[in-house]
Amino acid sequence: MSETPDSAVRTYIEQHRAAFLDDLSAWLRIPSVSAQPDHAPDVRRSADWLAAKLRETGFPTAEVWQTPGAPAVYAEWPSGDPQAPTVLVYGHHDVQPAAREDGWDSDPFEPVVRGNRLYARGAADDKGQVFFHTLGVRAHLAATGRTAPAVNLKLLVEGEEESGSPHFRALVEERAERLTADAVIVSDTGMWSEDTPTVCTGMRGLAECEIRLYGPDQDIHSGSFGGAVPNPATAAARLVAALHDEHARVAVPGFYDGIVELTDRERELFAELPFDEERWLRTAKSHATHGEAGLTTLERIWARPTAEVNGIGGGYQGPGSKTIIPSSAMVKLSFRLVAGQDPDHIEKAVRDWAAEQVPAGIRCEIDFGSATRPCLTPLDHPALQSVVRAMGRAFEGPVRFTREGGSGPAADLQEVLGAPVLFLGISVPSDGWHAPNEKVELDLLLKGVETSAHLWGDLAGTWRPTP
Repeated sequence: MSETPDSAVRTYIEQHRAAFLDDLSAWLRIPSVSAQPDHAPDVRRSADWLAAKLRETGFPTAEVWQTPGAPAVYAEWPSGDPQAPTVLVYGHHDVQPAAREDGWDSDPFEPVVRGNRLYARGAADDKGQVFFHTLGVRAHLAATGRTAPAVNLKLLVEGEEESGSPHFRALVEERAERLTADAVIVSDTGMWSEDTPTVCTGMRGLAECEIRLYGPDQDIHSGSFGGAVPNPATAAARLVAALHDEHARVAVPGFYDGIVELTDRERELFAELPFDEERWLRTAKSHATHGEAGLTTLERIWARPTAEVNGIGGGYQGPGSKTIIPSSAMVKLSFRLVAGQDPDHIEKAVRDWAAEQVPAGIRCEIDFGSATRPCLTPLDHPALQSVVRAMGRAFEGPVRFTREGGSGPAADLQEVLGAPVLFLGISVPSDGWHAPNEKVELDLLLKGVETSAHLWGDLAGTWRPTP
């Protein structure tokens, strides 16, 4: 293993802490809100700022890549070692909308330090977690005496993640040759808590659809025709009722085909986490847990697929009564997918299932949106073990494992580039992503810097990917 002395790394970080935070604050002042067209020039300004800062950091290549939407930033710094692994770091520079009147205690785009916390939109999601790699690589070089990283280091910093990454996969496919990597590091995630450092090993995928059911050509009188013709609202209710069995398993035939089951070791690791279910319920604003029988709450939200009703409607919705058989009804469904599930297979299974549920006389139309594939890295993958060791050195303690119940563009990188996806994030739940008063804990941010500084030498010293 290529050792980076811990004391040398920490000394370098402390010496450059103030300048690092000044630079990060300058970037946070740019309101790069991709969802609001008025901020399109700011998103471009954010990309230009980052590209310039990466060149200043030492990256010999730093480019702004335009898309049909907002621009991304690409940078690379070759190792010079023909045997070195190539690592691609992913993050995003766009942010959620924010305004003082939303409940912020200060201007969301005027960073402020209160105590040991930096408050600003993007402080944690995701500018802070992208930017810690700039000081991390410099600390890596300073502590080892190298003039280039121990790995071939690449960065891809997206500009549309907060808008659903509509052009991201096409960008990755178009630039796949430039983006080729042996491993992908995603720094757009978090840890369990401040005192429980964790590494995420996977994210669920996502498929969504809207089902529209049509009966009579118009709303008709329920007295004259009720009980004698099919009712699309009733059909929608029966469809939803048939979605799960009595054990809360998804009842769509073929839905579970091919899934990668949790191992006993993974269950043990989940159980090691200090999970307080009552506190979790309060956060969820819910009053009881529910889900697939025989599983814990963490297993349900991290490692099992789901089918959820996101919306259902049809017929009269106003005050009082209107005794009709409605002409149409609708249901919106979403499916969180786990490793081994194929969104195309899920779409076909749902279409076949819905056709079986709908009675004669009801016409059914189903539209699926674009899907996100799940991603999962095995616990014994050598690159994952490098992340764990690097984080363990920074935090000076054991590192545990989590997964993410949500979905993101990481799976596109895994699928297109054929590289394992690893997650390196230092944000904690109290950071308030997408909420007023978003912040980042400065001690944890600098632990991210330290982890990054250790990671490149560990990867180069312990892992030689098979060609």
